[in-house]
Amino acid sequence: MVLKFSVITPSYNQGRFIDRTIQSVIKQSDRHFDYLICDGGSTDETLGIIQQYEGQLTWLSECDRGQADAVNKGISRTTGEIIAWLNSDDIYYPQTLQTVREIFTTYPQVQVVYGDADIIDADDNAIASYPTHSWNYHYLKQICYLCQPAVFFRRQLVDKYGTLDSCLEYCMDYELWLRYGAKTPFYYLPQKLAASRSYSANKTNRCKVAVHAEINKMLDNRLGYVPDRWILGYARILTDENWHNLSHTSQGDRDYINTVIVNCYREFTKWQKVPSLYSCLRLFYWWIQALINPI
Repeated sequence: MVLKFSVITPSYNQGRFIDRTIQSVIKQSDRHFDYLICDGGSTDETLGIIQQYEGQLTWLSECDRGQADAVNKGISRTTGEIIAWLNSDDIYYPQTLQTVREIFTTYPQVQVVYGDADIIDADDNAIASYPTHSWNYHYLKQICYLCQPAVFFRRQLVDKYGTLDSCLEYCMDYELWLRYGAKTPFYYLPQKLAASRSYSANKTNRCKVAVHAEINKMLDNRLGYVPDRWILGYARILTDENWHNLSHTSQGDRDYINTVIVNCYREFTKWQKVPSLYSCLRLFYWWIQALINPI
């Protein structure tokens, strides 16, 4: 029996990009998939673009409770054994579904496949390679090294361990990888499968403080603690967002680092966790660097 993919695209007012997303799916050489777009009631040109592809995909447009709710809706309305979730501004590369199918078919015990990906700008230009890492669950707790559009998982996992947490606005994918990764190892395919779009208007770039705050809360709920790296990262972003009068002098750099340290202290106190030796050494390194050189 040939495994079937269910490709799900959550969408809301992404008329600027969604045609490129759709094209990247329907032009896949592997045709054993159904494609469902779950639109949240777009008011721009999105629906007009989707309607041009009637017969090649199915779609619905209605109010939802956000991205995670839209994906969950798509999962419940499809039947494919392999679930593929592609946001309405991201793209697959040619041959991706065929390549991923070969892994799932060859290794029936594998529950999740993930690959490499590019970060692209609004005009599809590659900015950088996504910093993917070979599978290591402990390291996944420290940094989310999986690029969401390059991740594919069996429906069996959904049946056993649930769908996305619809209470999360930004890190629903990271929470899902942690939940599934605690139960089964993921298969890493060192090949570029997709591209994730980064531009000034997308929510992860617009809401960096909120994104990291949600991640810290999620990690505390899921792991029972917040890893040091996430606290350090949040402190730096919080400082960057509120440092409006940074002077590029040694004193300005020292003031900046001192503010980072204060924010770190507040966060460690908030999560009731003693900083590790790594964190203390990292903070000390930043402070020494500020004394010697401008940032």
